[in-house]
Amino acid sequence: MAQVSIRAESCKSCLYCVKFCPKGVLAVGEEVNSKGYPYVVAVHPEDCIGCAICARMCPDAAIEVYK
Repeated sequence: MAQVSIRAESCKSCLYCVKFCPKGVLAVGEEVNSKGYPYVVAVHPEDCIGCAICARMCPDAAIEVYK
């Protein structure tokens, strides 16, 4: 099963990862990082297929996908 790892401190909540995830794994969370941005979290990690589109779309390299 694939696993999505998000570095909250690097996330600026641009939502590219959320928009391009084909399975709807990611969403904006309730908490904010030290820079004041609400960061993305994996709300449905069990649905991740390991395609890593989210990691490729992230302009801040805040996401890693492990298979």
